[in-house]
Amino acid sequence: MSSEEETSQTSSSSSSSSSSPPSASHFIGKKEDIVKAGRVTMLVNGCRDVLVLYHQGQFHAMDMRCYHSGGALQYGDIEEFNGRLCIVCPWHKYKITLAEGEGLYQAVDNPTAKPLRTHWRSKGVKQRIHKVTEVNGDVYVTLNDSSETIGSDVYQTEKYRTVSLKAQPKK
Repeated sequence: MSSEEETSQTSSSSSSSSSSPPSASHFIGKKEDIVKAGRVTMLVNGCRDVLVLYHQGQFHAMDMRCYHSGGALQYGDIEEFNGRLCIVCPWHKYKITLAEGEGLYQAVDNPTAKPLRTHWRSKGVKQRIHKVTEVNGDVYVTLNDSSETIGSDVYQTEKYRTVSLKAQPKK
């Protein structure tokens, strides 16, 4: 990799072997600005509201609204559950892995046993994750174009954009 190009890699980030962004990518902002802010949201390609966040030296990108009820994930805390980094939806505390978009929950083996024994389980992929690429200090997102329906897809309409703007906290 050349010294002009820096890339950050997670399962939602990618390396690039050239000094230009991937052809289907969308400019999000300067790395230094996103690192400083920690999180940014953007309407990408006129059709997807995306949250890009920088945590522990890595970029992650996902649909901005929680798959469960459309909660604004940009206000969620980042926590680790069972060794996996998750964003916790501020509305109903749903846990979503940053790398895969899986919904996690705590299952109970036997509800009649005392004390209760719980363990973490996956609901499967519920939040659409997008690829982040950094080239020469610029951060780009390539939308996940899988045709498989994912839970967070429901909230990618103008109806929810309008509702979301009204629900944002006042500054």
